[in-house]
Amino acid sequence: MSNPPEPVRVLIADDQKLLRESFRVLVDAEPGLRVVGLAEDGDAAVRLALEEQPDVVLMDVRMPGLDGIEATRQIRSHPDATGVRVLVLTMFDMDSYVFDALRAGAGGFLLKDVAPADLVRAIRTVAAGEGLLAPSVTYRLIEEFCRLPRGAPDVSDSLAPLTGREREVLLLVVKGLTNMEIAGELHVSMATVKTYIGRLLDKLGARDRVQLVIAGYEHGLVTPVKRG
Repeated sequence: MSNPPEPVRVLIADDQKLLRESFRVLVDAEPGLRVVGLAEDGDAAVRLALEEQPDVVLMDVRMPGLDGIEATRQIRSHPDATGVRVLVLTMFDMDSYVFDALRAGAGGFLLKDVAPADLVRAIRTVAAGEGLLAPSVTYRLIEEFCRLPRGAPDVSDSLAPLTGREREVLLLVVKGLTNMEIAGELHVSMATVKTYIGRLLDKLGARDRVQLVIAGYEHGLVTPVKRG
């Protein structure tokens, strides 16, 4: 009989005690998830991340002293925390928070009004190494990159290193599908999808799935639809 998989270890960083405890109760109630620490500010989050080596840090943005963005940057750049991923949670979807969090190395960005089931799913997604953004945040991110000055994208040149299948996988990533959903869509194994994702990251010089989404829009694979 095989041993059960190790639980996803979660560190919660939020300056509001009520929210810390609420998240703790929610996470600990889920099979396969376990809270390994609670941090009331960014300094504590960095210290506990290095001590406990969680799989995922739920990181608030606005905290006294060291804020969540700088705490994320310190964790993600530390050589002893390479396996620690950060999921940023905030009440505000302001552009500066989104871009700063992603530049700092966050693997996901969600608003605190997210449904409990969606938060749990997000923790598992980020723990598996897949980037995740709230839908409203995704649009803001793409809209900002589309405003950046540059020449018209040439899909044939920009994505020339990609095979037809790799472009197909990239398009599904841009649409927000998970590895499991991509496997089902293309009728291939999860291992095959992971191989394609690895090739895309390498060929496009992307750090994670979030950057793959950006690349898809930047290189003209998908054109964003402007809101009225």
